[in-house]
Amino acid sequence: RRELKARHLTMIAIGGSIGTGLFVASGATISQAGPGGALLSYILIGLMVYFLMTSLGELAAYMPVSGSFATYGQNYVEEGFGFALGWNYWYNWAVTIAVDLVAAQLVMSWWFPDTPGWIWSALFLGIIFLLNYISVRGFGEAEYWFSLIKVATVIIFIVVGVMMIIGIFKGAQPAGWSNWTIGEAPFAGGFAAMIGVAMIVGFS
Repeated sequence: RRELKARHLTMIAIGGSIGTGLFVASGATISQAGPGGALLSYILIGLMVYFLMTSLGELAAYMPVSGSFATYGQNYVEEGFGFALGWNYWYNWAVTIAVDLVAAQLVMSWWFPDTPGWIWSALFLGIIFLLNYISVRGFGEAEYWFSLIKVATVIIFIVVGVMMIIGIFKGAQPAGWSNWTIGEAPFAGGFAAMIGVAMIVGFS
């Protein structure tokens, strides 16, 4: 039964495009490639994802199917290609869940440094199992609110970042463009570093 509403699907799509790396590894991309290299990497990966999704949208409009995009690989390339694509996608998410659990324990350890990390991983793994065990409508509702939190967090990060740049916070020196002129900035490590952080950016 199709119990997911339009608002569930919309917010799941928006929240699904915001990866864990955006919250956990953005600092690493800037430190390795500099602000200019990190910005170009985000633009490059963003364009790649944009063209990928528009192509997938055209396929979905031309041939609506209830299955996943592996069906398109099966129909338009070869049956084995669709099979491999489907299992590769499953493997991708099996690994991603493990990475997300590690990221969750790293974030929680900042607030609770004395608590063993495996406890947080086990707790969040239990939540994931619970969300997949409940009804489709309950899953959609939970995903809706979690995605809304992710979107709100990104907006707050942007607003706070702009405020730090222009020095609105009392007692703080405005950062301005200073980070673009420190050391090897704006392109620390050159082209190789920019390509190197593209993997982190893709996970974002």
